[in-house]
Amino acid sequence: MSKESRMRATVNQKLTEMGERERLKELLRAKLTECGWKDQMKAHCKEVIKEKGLEHVTVEDLMVEITPQGRALVPDSVKKELLHRIRAFLAQCDS
Repeated sequence: MSKESRMRATVNQKLTEMGERERLKELLRAKLTECGWKDQMKAHCKEVIKEKGLEHVTVEDLMVEITPQGRALVPDSVKKELLHRIRAFLAQCDS
């Protein structure tokens, strides 16, 4: 396991143990709904299903199709806020 992988695992463990992971997930859900991301993704899913036909699309196919666009559509401001909160949480843990 690389140093980066170990560090990521440690951060995830701290976030989970202290309940911060759930708080961040709730914040992310709220921000994505607020900025219209959820509606955009819903519309994209409907487009994919319409193009391919309901009988020819699995959940896995849909995930592969929409994930790149979903990640690209997350506003930078939301990413920055989450990163800031994670850094603040880690700084608090170190003190």
